[in-house]
Amino acid sequence: MSSDNSHNAYSGAPQPLSPNDEKLYATLTHIGGIFFSVLPALIVFLVFKDRGPFIRAHSVTALNFQLTMLIAAAVGSVLVFVLIGFLVLGAVSIAILVFSIIAAVAANNGQYYRYPLTIPFVK
Repeated sequence: MSSDNSHNAYSGAPQPLSPNDEKLYATLTHIGGIFFSVLPALIVFLVFKDRGPFIRAHSVTALNFQLTMLIAAAVGSVLVFVLIGFLVLGAVSIAILVFSIIAAVAANNGQYYRYPLTIPFVK
């Protein structure tokens, strides 16, 4: 038995994901945002941010988009009392659906994607 711990799975930098795994997790991050808001992007960012540049870029862009949409939904919820909030909430829902699907397709094709109208909270 060797006392060399350099091959220990728990030591050193995290192992990079394969390109296929990066594409899979990036795609799931964007699709998950449709159903679970900011949670999938946050989890993927925290768990996989150091496992590859592709997954980091997609998790950051998804996280920033979902946080921006969360703020827009909060503003829309307040504005419901003056009726324009219903339009804001509808626009937010449509934006999340459309842009998340576009981002998921790009991720699945191995392409980088940046959501429009997104505040860059996380870099």
